[in-house]
Amino acid sequence: MNQDNLIEVRDLCVEFVTGEHHHRVVNNVSFDIKRGETLALVGESGSGKSVTAHSILRLLPYPLARHPAGTISYSGQDLLTLKEKTLRHIRGNRIAMIFQEPMTSLNPLHSIEKQINEVLGLHKGLTGKVATQRTLELLELVGIPEPHKRLKALPHELSGGQRQRVMIAMALANEPELLIADEPTTALDVTVQLKILELLKELQARLGMALLLISHDLNLVRRIAHRVCVMQKGCIVEQADCETLFQAPQHPYTQELLAAEPSGGPATNAVGPPLLEVDDLKVWFAIKKGFLRSTVDYVKAVDGINFSLPQGQTLGIVGESGSGKSTLGLAILRLIASTGGIRFEGQQLDRLTQQQVRPLRREMQVVFQDPFGSLSPRMSVSEIVGEGLRIHKMGTAVEQEAAIIAALREVGLDPDSRHRYPHEFSGGQRQRIAIARALVLKPRLILLDEPTSALDRTVQRQVVELLRSLQAKYNLTYLFISHDLAVVKALSHQLMVVKHGQVVEQGDAAGIFADPQHGYTRQLLEAAFLVPAVVSS
Repeated sequence: MNQDNLIEVRDLCVEFVTGEHHHRVVNNVSFDIKRGETLALVGESGSGKSVTAHSILRLLPYPLARHPAGTISYSGQDLLTLKEKTLRHIRGNRIAMIFQEPMTSLNPLHSIEKQINEVLGLHKGLTGKVATQRTLELLELVGIPEPHKRLKALPHELSGGQRQRVMIAMALANEPELLIADEPTTALDVTVQLKILELLKELQARLGMALLLISHDLNLVRRIAHRVCVMQKGCIVEQADCETLFQAPQHPYTQELLAAEPSGGPATNAVGPPLLEVDDLKVWFAIKKGFLRSTVDYVKAVDGINFSLPQGQTLGIVGESGSGKSTLGLAILRLIASTGGIRFEGQQLDRLTQQQVRPLRREMQVVFQDPFGSLSPRMSVSEIVGEGLRIHKMGTAVEQEAAIIAALREVGLDPDSRHRYPHEFSGGQRQRIAIARALVLKPRLILLDEPTSALDRTVQRQVVELLRSLQAKYNLTYLFISHDLAVVKALSHQLMVVKHGQVVEQGDAAGIFADPQHGYTRQLLEAAFLVPAVVSS
């Protein structure tokens, strides 16, 4: 084993066994991780990135998973053949891992203190005040504000970025030689992503540890990695230092990934009269305390927002989590209570009862963030897409079937697949189903609430191009809510930047992207688009 290498992976294969069927998901993968360097494994969902990384610590569902070939060498030992007892001394101690979703990785019933103390107790034998003191040091190290006040906090009481910092603190508790970060920023806002990224770089430099980064976000990889391995269908198709790979990619798949950033501008429709007008819209949630539950204050989720959106245009609404974007969208569709004026085609929606609004629902549709969660697993695609037609009694059964087939064709899906169920489709295909469900009713306005955030970049680009072509063809009007500014830039005519329920900047999207006026807007754009010089090894 080369003295410069901390980990050497050679000809690694991974299979999942179901009865007599052996499905190979990783095939003859080889790479090295040098001491103190950052190696990135990149590729789309299903390429084998996480399975490869999890194999290092043998975290796969054995015996359903097996390694028919290959070795993973660490300190002269093959991790794939070590006894479980020996491996336990390495897991979380010499090699640690940060998982993708901290909310599901942290125990919701235990305090932050207890969860970090557990790691210290298992590997260092620290207990009581000594463990608590070390926990405080770790929380301070990862930038948790006022860590002594957070010791007793449960995971749900922290923000997404703070939960991810706690996960990093747990992983660093025993000062590992290798930190495996599996999509550590996927669920976070761009500004929080940047902070987590800078934190990882700083901690790596301070502790001298190696970092294995698993990601499909090439912008993130370019900021932090020394070397990159590109994976496709379980194989490494290209491996190079970061600067070489981004400047001169050799493999067609790498070139495809690098070209997958959503590009172009919004559809060039003729600007029509205002379809949607919002005047001083507010959504305040009362904070009640005391025995009589009297109101002592309000959470001002949406606080005095105004805009006018013409037919055929897109308003991009951007801001960090908790800024009020989704609440604003739900209020406009009259799905939550609000005050202020909402006019749709001149009709004053805020003065209508829910029963009076119901006939207008077919004109105002919504596509949600997570298609797997928003599509019923018990309904076929045909039933899902046709549900609105049945509710609004639009046409005969034969006409409804024809409309379903037409909608599926419109979004690029095979109509013969309409009798299948959501779990039989990929993430991008499920989002196309959700768009078809909205489109089949021939709406005037579609609310798109983070419709691409759960998708790979190549699939994102396909969905963006689909939305753009549908808007041009049917003169659709979009409310596009997202924290992904690259996608917003590719679709939006107007832009609204929201912070703490208030608009800090709004106007022509191209103008704001070219010359942002507010400091918060500049901060968002810098986090999303600015790529510093590639680090050198």
